[in-house]
Amino acid sequence: MPDKRFDRFIYTQKVSKWQNHLLFLCFLILFSCFGICASAKPRNPDTYEKNSTIVKNTEDQADQAANPDIKNVSRDEEHSEEKTTEAQPFCVYFIDVGQGDSSLIQCGDYFMLIDGGNRRRSDLIYSFLKERGISHLDYIVATHPDDDHIGGLAGALNYASVGIALSPVIDNDSESFRNFRKYLDRQGVEITVPKAGEQYLLGTSTITILGPTEITDSDNNNSIVLKVEHGDYSFLFAGDAEKQEENKIISSRADLSSTVLKIGHHGSASSTSDDWLSAVSPGAAVISCGSDNEYGHPTEEVLDRLKKQEIQVFRTDLQGDIVFFEEEGDLYYAVEKNPQADVFVPGTAVSEHTQPLMMLDPDSAYSTDQTELTRGGPAENNKHEMTYIVNVNTGVFHYIDCRGVRQMKESNKKYVTCDRQDLLNQGYRSCGICHP
Repeated sequence: MPDKRFDRFIYTQKVSKWQNHLLFLCFLILFSCFGICASAKPRNPDTYEKNSTIVKNTEDQADQAANPDIKNVSRDEEHSEEKTTEAQPFCVYFIDVGQGDSSLIQCGDYFMLIDGGNRRRSDLIYSFLKERGISHLDYIVATHPDDDHIGGLAGALNYASVGIALSPVIDNDSESFRNFRKYLDRQGVEITVPKAGEQYLLGTSTITILGPTEITDSDNNNSIVLKVEHGDYSFLFAGDAEKQEENKIISSRADLSSTVLKIGHHGSASSTSDDWLSAVSPGAAVISCGSDNEYGHPTEEVLDRLKKQEIQVFRTDLQGDIVFFEEEGDLYYAVEKNPQADVFVPGTAVSEHTQPLMMLDPDSAYSTDQTELTRGGPAENNKHEMTYIVNVNTGVFHYIDCRGVRQMKESNKKYVTCDRQDLLNQGYRSCGICHP
């Protein structure tokens, strides 16, 4: 299926079991890897920057006992046995959704989407699937109800049908979770709450649920943590699980060893302990976070732990979309930009909120202080609410992470949550930088 964004990637070799074939494989990747994950070919292979990196490979993973309760959701039951015994192309995309998480796993013509970034990324996720012709997701995973993980799943559910929806909870008060439930209901799909130890099939890949080990009052520690295994390689997705949950998963004695680790909680110091890294023992780690995010992710503490254990690091804020793909028994990676980025430079916290966000009364035009914001007639009923910052002096509204907001006087800022069209109807103008 066409993969237009794949053209923009810069290819580099990552993990190889036969490193004496390095030069041959570097040549091979330019001409044959494109057909594995997509049918599109590069515009000019000679223009791609190439290099090779030797990375630890977790080849000493313990064999996991077969689970008789493993779930197979093949869309073609008549040929399911054939489809799950033959080798199938395998790719894992880490999608750059800014300060958030989103990953797509492909095994042949089977797909699992894990999270979708925040609500602003709905269009991006919609387009990502559409460009690749992915009209059905065998699994959609909402790791936990935070907006920066599941807000963009509405875009996926507006484009693709879904087989199984996994979530640690079936109900939550957040707007993003309510939207998630709404679009699942339209497809007649109920939420499945997985338990640690359960396994699912994705083509010839196996998905093992590692957490949450129990439901607590912490949304982060209730994150679905899962491991994807395909042949000799495996990927562990940690959601926003923090050290407490990491320790519980370690104590469960599950096999955590993985080739690639998706770092928990965007590189926050509250996650990714030394014990966790030792248990997973990854050759590479991916950090999904936004450029100049307000939390300072990834933190220096986490980057120091990764560096100390000599783990190769990839970052969406510096390198855009990142994809790993298996070819002839070897695992390769590709980054959208900046292959030589200094990934060990910690993030810098910017645009921190100095006041809580104000939620609009649905019956009001804008906020609890309408005299400052109302510039025209009454707004229509809210349809797709989102939080913006309005400059009450200029009448321009911005996304809250817009760089123009950093230059704005605090006295001119007003946080509002409403539909974009409501702002336009009231006479406010959209920022020319962030284009909300």
